[in-house]
Amino acid sequence: MNNCIAIISLTLALSIGSTVMAQIKNQTYSYQHYQKYNSLLYSPETRLHTASKPFLFKDDLLSRFDSLHSIHPVESRSWVVRKLFNEHLVDVKKDDHTFYLDFLPDFVLGRDLIDKERQSTWINTRGVQAGLTIKDKFTFYTNFFENQAIFPRYIGDYITDNQVVPGQGTVENLANGKKDWMYATASLSYDFSDYFQVTLAYDKNHIGDGYRSVLLSDISSNYTHLKFTGNIGNVQYTSMWAYMLDQKNPRVDEDLETGRYGDGIKWGAFQYLDYNATNRLSVGLFQAVIWANHNQAGYRNFDFNYSNPAIFLRPVESNNSSSPDKMFLGLNAKYKTFRNVTAYGQFLLGEFTAKEFFANNGYKHNKWGAQLGIKGYDAFGIQNLNFLGEYNLVRPYTYQHFVSISNYSNYGEPLAHPRGANFREVVGIANYSWDRMDFSLQGTWSGFGTDPVGEDLNMGGNIFKSYRTAPNTYGNKIGQGVANDLYYADARAAYVLNPKYNLRLEVGYTQRYRRIEGENTQKSGLVTFGLRSSFRNFYCDF
Repeated sequence: MNNCIAIISLTLALSIGSTVMAQIKNQTYSYQHYQKYNSLLYSPETRLHTASKPFLFKDDLLSRFDSLHSIHPVESRSWVVRKLFNEHLVDVKKDDHTFYLDFLPDFVLGRDLIDKERQSTWINTRGVQAGLTIKDKFTFYTNFFENQAIFPRYIGDYITDNQVVPGQGTVENLANGKKDWMYATASLSYDFSDYFQVTLAYDKNHIGDGYRSVLLSDISSNYTHLKFTGNIGNVQYTSMWAYMLDQKNPRVDEDLETGRYGDGIKWGAFQYLDYNATNRLSVGLFQAVIWANHNQAGYRNFDFNYSNPAIFLRPVESNNSSSPDKMFLGLNAKYKTFRNVTAYGQFLLGEFTAKEFFANNGYKHNKWGAQLGIKGYDAFGIQNLNFLGEYNLVRPYTYQHFVSISNYSNYGEPLAHPRGANFREVVGIANYSWDRMDFSLQGTWSGFGTDPVGEDLNMGGNIFKSYRTAPNTYGNKIGQGVANDLYYADARAAYVLNPKYNLRLEVGYTQRYRRIEGENTQKSGLVTFGLRSSFRNFYCDF
């Protein structure tokens, strides 16, 4: 893997002086921001690949990107006014390169009006971002954030249990419930031609057209990865290799097994083949394999059996009859049913036995998940009104493995759905933009099963347990265990001060009810006010 990265880096360095053809840019993936591209991405007049995110912005996507980052400029000769409302803090544009730099504040005050403790919450984040392009072929983006916060109780409990801030990595727990952590992203891309791009990044990825993904989502922390993207006609092929950490399985002294020597290491290889059959219909095939850097047999490091970017991995995996690796297959599809409405779906398969599946007997090794959804833009003839309705379900034990170091996770969080497995979920989202105002409304219901407190039972929802500890071979069903119902609603309104880095004044209200069988209902009603920035997207709707 290190040799592969070195070769790519050398190739990039030697190629920077080559003839330029088309400009590209990159930016971290944000569901809310990406909705503003829906009228281009999901129009029956276009045939763009929409599932693999984040995008490399070029051609028509780049034109939309630039227009959204320059929308409704404030006319002024004042340097202060221009920097506050229209421009990057530092913005250099030359014939052969561009560079920008911004300060990213995220200051939020909140109050929980329903929780029994009536807790006050706050976020204090200071960040920076920088972007560089060279000769319209090479693009680099990075950001860094220093954070302190007091979260509402349900998020604080999650952080305490998992030792991570959702989607942002490791955390230091301070006195009085205060959390302290850092977060950074870096992405370097080179556009060799219209047919081939390479990205080396410490970032996230998302496969799918929905809000969630049962294949690969952006909910966990950043991880280092190398990604090749090839385009031939109506086919796009993405192959990615990832280096991930697992703090739940720390490295220890092999002889004494006492000292801790950093987080455990795991690897992932992901491949996605997307075919735009027509302007309306797209079908994609997904495959993933996860393996531990160190298992019972010893150290493996990067497995070069999975290094070939031109093949799917199942034949390689099948040739190793005693493989300890976790393999998934998946299908992703969309169909533009009307001018402004698209239906989409996913199916993930972990293990499958046809005889047991069609017997409908709850066999524990029939592991699968599915998604069905519909999304649209310019709803009811209102420009920039986007909507989404989505249904997700995953059977018990789907993302578990016989050891947690090789399960489908990254840094203590799932790589697919934040709930893990053993759940059903319905999500509805609407977004609307007018002038410099942004509005969003989200409602979610999920029904899921958890393990009984104080009992060593594995009901299939916690993906960090071994599926070998499942108590029943048959009779397993979605929602088994302690019954939970989660109701979540979120409403936000923002005035965008500067679209270059999404600096905005924002007010929001989040209401959450979690009913747990045999326990008191958890209640939260959080109102927030803040000065926020950046295009980051973090999920707290769990």
